[in-house]
Amino acid sequence: MTSLRARRTVAAITETPTFDGTGAVAVAADAEVFELGDAMLQLLLDASHTGGALSAHRCRLPDGMVGAGPHQHSRASELFYVLSGTADVLVGPRLIRAGEGDLVVVPPNSAHAFAAAPDCNAELFIVITPGVERFEFFRSLVRVRTGELDMATFIASQAAYDIYPADAGPWSARTT
Repeated sequence: MTSLRARRTVAAITETPTFDGTGAVAVAADAEVFELGDAMLQLLLDASHTGGALSAHRCRLPDGMVGAGPHQHSRASELFYVLSGTADVLVGPRLIRAGEGDLVVVPPNSAHAFAAAPDCNAELFIVITPGVERFEFFRSLVRVRTGELDMATFIASQAAYDIYPADAGPWSARTT
């Protein structure tokens, strides 16, 4: 079994940046990072760090791994920028194969999902705008993976993060 490892720095736990016209900076070395085998999630900026403008994180997905199954947001758009590799991104009725340097933007109320393409790795920079406090959602997801939180409680909390179930559409035909 692959173990889940969390790396946190004191700065990531104790400091909340302000967004007062001077901007917000995410220092990679200070970011909260979760690793599961070759997969990685790096929490960069949450809505509280950007005055509600956006939330941002980076993820690395190995060998066809799914980052998120079909879901939608009622208020937020989600941007997927492929830093390296190849990713499959569901956007409404379309399944898009995105490569390094490609950018995919999903509007509110549109079903979407993402994964590394089959037999490929992918690293993505993901932005949600306007920002939604999302870091606690990811921490809860980690607690589900480690058995500290049951799936039913996790699913019941998703609306608090503007996450709602969506029709899988062409995603269900995707092969991993």
